[in-house]
Amino acid sequence: MKILTVLSRLIDYPTDMLYQHGDEITEIIANDQHLSQEDKLGLLLFVDQRFSDSLLDWQADYDGLFERGRSLSLLIYEHLHGESRDRGQAMVNLLEQYKAAGLDIGVRELPDYIPLFLEFASTQGDKNAKTWLQDIAPILALLSVRLEKRQCNYSALFSALVSLSEMSIDMDALREQVSDEKRDDTKKALDKVWEEEAVTFGGDAINGGCPSNVSKPSESQRRDQDIPIQFIDAAQSKELGGELRS
Repeated sequence: MKILTVLSRLIDYPTDMLYQHGDEITEIIANDQHLSQEDKLGLLLFVDQRFSDSLLDWQADYDGLFERGRSLSLLIYEHLHGESRDRGQAMVNLLEQYKAAGLDIGVRELPDYIPLFLEFASTQGDKNAKTWLQDIAPILALLSVRLEKRQCNYSALFSALVSLSEMSIDMDALREQVSDEKRDDTKKALDKVWEEEAVTFGGDAINGGCPSNVSKPSESQRRDQDIPIQFIDAAQSKELGGELRS
């Protein structure tokens, strides 16, 4: 799915290289055969606004959204495991899944970074791509409604991914869930996190910052076979979707 590559780039940190390809991105979205008309409209509006703004303004907005607090974290396991030890093992397991499918990522890249995950899925054939999207669809849906609550057009990107997964998720239930959530990106909330977190020494490969450079697997690495990552049992996605909290 070429559209997954585009969405990966749009969710990643905006760069000058991306900023120079607005027309090409618009054309890919407009001609895509997988997106619904509603999702196309949302994505085209997003592209029109973001590429009309200055790159510096876009980058500042991005930092304010995804680099402050955890509720909008772009790390998959941040939402599933938080700071528990299960997160480290989950990272190891996901790396093994990538290697089994022919992907070799940089040692400084976190495997659960959503743009990296999408970049990888985009090379694996439409059927497998949809399977991997289904694995994380409840997280994508949660991010979508949280962004929607903030009246942020990034919501359109995650909503499109949920649609592409073809997973049935009760979005209204998620909206109700987040309706009473307090924002975790305020100065007061961030100060509280600093006060509560324990002091650690040495590097932290698991909880480090989000990488912005993605190692894309080549077509020679592509494996059109079903190697499910299985973050979430698809049969329980609706229930989990209502329980996920950062």
